[in-house]
Amino acid sequence: MDKDQTVLEHKLAQYKERDVFQVKLGLTDIDGVIRGKYVGLEKFASLLSKQGGFCDCVFGWDVDDQLYDAGRYTGWHTGFPDASYRLIVDSERWLPDENCPFFIGEFVATAGPHPLCPRSVLSGVLNEYANLGLRVRSGFEYEFFVFDETPHSVRDKDYQNLTPLSPGNFGYSVLRASAHSTDFLELMDWCRQMDCDIEGLHCETGPGVWEAALQSQIGIEAADRANLFKTFAKVYFQKRDMMATFMAKWSMDYPGQSGHFHFSLCDENDVNIFADGAAPQGMSEAQRFAVGGLQRYLPELLPMLAPTINSYTRLVKGAWAPTAATWGVENRTAAIRVIPGGVSSQRIECRVGGADANPYLVAAAVLSAGLAGMRERLEPDGAVQGNAYDLEESLPEHFRFANNLADAAGAMHGSKLAREMYGDEFVEHFVMSRRWEVQEYQRNLNNWQLRRYFEII
Repeated sequence: MDKDQTVLEHKLAQYKERDVFQVKLGLTDIDGVIRGKYVGLEKFASLLSKQGGFCDCVFGWDVDDQLYDAGRYTGWHTGFPDASYRLIVDSERWLPDENCPFFIGEFVATAGPHPLCPRSVLSGVLNEYANLGLRVRSGFEYEFFVFDETPHSVRDKDYQNLTPLSPGNFGYSVLRASAHSTDFLELMDWCRQMDCDIEGLHCETGPGVWEAALQSQIGIEAADRANLFKTFAKVYFQKRDMMATFMAKWSMDYPGQSGHFHFSLCDENDVNIFADGAAPQGMSEAQRFAVGGLQRYLPELLPMLAPTINSYTRLVKGAWAPTAATWGVENRTAAIRVIPGGVSSQRIECRVGGADANPYLVAAAVLSAGLAGMRERLEPDGAVQGNAYDLEESLPEHFRFANNLADAAGAMHGSKLAREMYGDEFVEHFVMSRRWEVQEYQRNLNNWQLRRYFEII
């Protein structure tokens, strides 16, 4: 009996002992939405022993399940066949309140990775690091607003006059966190049971806004956990007749919601190569070049970090979000924040991504830019001292971020790095999908952004 068959039989026996007769699986689409289903144990056994099929319409429609009119990969012209996928056996986790295991799926093609699968795109970037003998340690932190609303009530109100879980500006408030301690503690317990441990959870500035920092992980596990967190945090609140939104900005009265990405690099001896105790600010040559790569390439990869119309309401001056590829040491006004910490925690924080972005694509973009910087030995310009917004006019034009999705998509379409790292098929499809977002927005008015992104993104 081979190893895979042994693992399968062990799992099936374990499930039956626990009176478990179904499994949940999920595959992530281009927008970061997890699409999936429950399957019985016989179907699950079949999926583990061979690949499954999932309707490829998930690559042919948007977050509102509307079909793209310019899709090349799939559409009415292809008949929407199944796309093959495999289950990641090591991704098993148990869902709180369900007594049901969950498995992450990954789309595959006949000859290898699926060209449009976000998880496979990130895997390809991580493999480039592995070929250099390097491993990535990374972690995400998310801001999200919590409302005393339900999916029905927000629609009944047309997303106006919504009631936040708590009123006022209470950043880092022990008062608010303690008053809602049951929700804070139960969310942390919920995530720990799902192997999506939260390292820190606190109130941010604004009514009902929280921030969660997820524990850092090696390799693709960090993005897996981030993507699961975004979906199942919403599940947690909806089960309690509340709602969480990860929109980049739900109201112009408050700062936007970020999805910051921290990373460092380890060699084969598990030594952090970003740390150099003899260098200024502890920055090794590798870290300097990675920062240089982020400065050079983030502007042309911006749609992967700011993928929606709504994303660009966050990327404005004075709103705690960057408007250009600036960098600084412990400077939160810059896009790229170098955090000194020696071999234990020397790292880079990319502050560009919004909470609305697909974690797999955020990681892929940031890590691709950093890798290109190291390969090309790109020195960054001078570190920002003080307010990065004040220096924007003096920056080279190519360091500035597009202020709308259409221009950002155009820059990515012409990006040589994007095509080298992710392939022409992915770039063409992803850019098409971003241009579709622009088109859909242009033919709608008023609350379109809230109706489209509030719950799903």
